[in-house]
Parts: sequence; C-alpha cells; structure tokens
Amino acid sequence: MIRHRAESGVRVLILLAIGTMAGAAAFTHVHDLTVAHGQPDWIGWANAVAVELMAIYLGLELRARRRAGRPVGLVGVLLVAFALLSLAAQVAEAEPSVWGWIVAAVPSLAFLALVKVVLSSPPAPAPEPDQPPVDWTSEVPAQAVTEPEPQQPTMPAPAVRPAPAAVLPPLGVVQPNRPQVVGIIR
Repeated sequence: MIRHRAESGVRVLILLAIGTMAGAAAFTHVHDLTVAHGQPDWIGWANAVAVELMAIYLGLELRARRRAGRPVGLVGVLLVAFALLSLAAQVAEAEPSVWGWIVAAVPSLAFLALVKVVLSSPPAPAPEPDQPPVDWTSEVPAQAVTEPEPQQPTMPAPAVRPAPAAVLPPLGVVQPNRPQVVGIIR
C-alpha cells in the first residue's frame, strides 16, 4: 500500500512538472505569436489562456462523457483542433528548420501524450459509501416499508354443514323399527 502511494505520488509529480513546463512553453509561444501578429500584450495572454486551458478542459470533458456513455464526437474534434492550434503556435515560433520545429513541438507533444495516457486509464473505482449502522430497536425507515402485494380475490368457500350427529334417544324410550336389545347390566 505504501509503495503504491509512493509510486502514484511520483507519477503525479512527473505529470505536474511536464505539464508546468509544457504549459509555460505553450503559453509563451501562443502569446508571442499573437503579439508578433499585431495584437496587444493582454490579448496575447488571453489567447494563450484560451487555447491551452480549452485543450485541458476538453480532455477532461471527453473523459467524463465516456464514463457517462454520452457521445464524444464534437468534444474530440474540438480537442484535436485546440491541440493542433497550440502545436502550430509552438512550431511557428521555432527556428525555420526541421530540428527547430521538432524541438519546439516536444513540450506540447509530451504534454499531449501524458494527457492521453492519463485520460485513457480507467478511473479508480468509487469507494463504497459508508452504510449507517443498523439500529434494530428503532422504527423501520419509511423507504424500507413496502406496500403489500395485491391479492387475487378469492371465492368464498361453499358453506358445508356438518353431518347430523347420531342422536340417541333418552334411556328407556322405545323406538319403532329398531330391534330391542334387552339385557341386564350389572
């Protein structure tokens, strides 16, 4: 666990260092290119902020949309457009040679590669929300109460009369059509 946290910390530090240096280079190149083409200094910084932060924001938006299962087409196109705009500003400010262009593009390409790696990694699983302890002595919460399922109407059972019990005549009464048993009971 400690080793994992240390490794994650080093990764974040590397990402921040590259991001800071690439951002500074990209901001400076966009600013300088804007000013070199006749815009005031403050607009140069406004352009730099708009171009660079839009690329970062669009990368984050792309990831959020993927997680939510929403379409990413327009956001992806805009991300590529702003990244290319930043890269073009860096190349335009470089010495006009192949190596000048490559060296000028390295910070932006490194940052884009890191953003791609970070954004394409699966998000960490959300921690389980803490469940409140169950208090068995309290009343049942309202959401736990469920409605009983409706029962099918039942037909009333037919009335069944019990069979008549054999009624014995009182002692000493003679009944017709029955054989008479006379005996002595001791």
